[in-house]
Amino acid sequence: MQKNTPPRSTIRLTRRGKLVLLVTCAVVAGTAVAVPLLHLDGGNTRSRTLVIPEGWRASQVYDAVDKVLALPAGTTRKSVGKAGLKLPSDAQGNPEGYLFPATYPVGEKATPQSLLQFMVDTANQRFNGAPLAAGAQRNAMNLYQAVTIASIVQAEAATKEDMGKVARVVFNRMERGMPLQMDSTLNYALNRNTLRTSTDDTRIASPYNSYQRMGLPPTPIDNPGEQALRAALNPPQGNWLYFVSVKPGDTRFTADYAEHQRNVAEFNAHLKSSAPRQSRSPQRSGGPQRHQSPAQQSQAPPSQTSQSPQAPQSAK
Repeated sequence: MQKNTPPRSTIRLTRRGKLVLLVTCAVVAGTAVAVPLLHLDGGNTRSRTLVIPEGWRASQVYDAVDKVLALPAGTTRKSVGKAGLKLPSDAQGNPEGYLFPATYPVGEKATPQSLLQFMVDTANQRFNGAPLAAGAQRNAMNLYQAVTIASIVQAEAATKEDMGKVARVVFNRMERGMPLQMDSTLNYALNRNTLRTSTDDTRIASPYNSYQRMGLPPTPIDNPGEQALRAALNPPQGNWLYFVSVKPGDTRFTADYAEHQRNVAEFNAHLKSSAPRQSRSPQRSGGPQRHQSPAQQSQAPPSQTSQSPQAPQSAK
């Protein structure tokens, strides 16, 4: 199996210079940071608002920019290569993970390129700060890998309180040479969000198939917020290898596979009993998975990681 993450002993921190942004204030607004884009409109403070929630994928951001600027669908996506984005070399021009979640006022002269540039510049300013850079170095990884882990945490954690534990599961599984087996990476490969993962899903040929591929996916799978990144850089101590959200507000973490299987069985029973109600309430298309009742496929213990999990169990 392909291993996308180098051994932890060989990972080194990528040092990048801090970027100076034209930001006059930064306040928390729900799940996003409010950032005035004054330089986009010559100081004109009259603007529309563009909200990028935590956990949105780049494709969702592109669609939102097209909509707020009243542009034909696909315009922003096509402008990425011409935007001159200051991305890590590991990103290879893909801004996924670096379109910082925020509430952005959009001036009359804003363009797709200018909005994307400011999102990436804001991400670099936030991510390259001393505490986060030191955290990446302490965990023997570069910032791009930290953002990738944070994107998984953002997608998988049912609550902000669970973020650190999810990050610890990621680290524990990598350190043991286990595949991550995260449904969020499969959903990214299939461009969907769902509570159910089939056995066939886990067999798709994709570098984002964390059931078949070892290590991290090649890029982040969404655009995480700062709290998810902090959780990825400073997870709590614990031996957890598995977790499943049995029902909203009840996520169970364990290192014991048998206990995990019991939790999965309880989850499947709850999912089955609530299926009629769920069918009447369609899931929000394209929304980050953490806003739905997270439920991922069952992971096998270390000795069984080569076996395909059984659908429709949905657990980590």
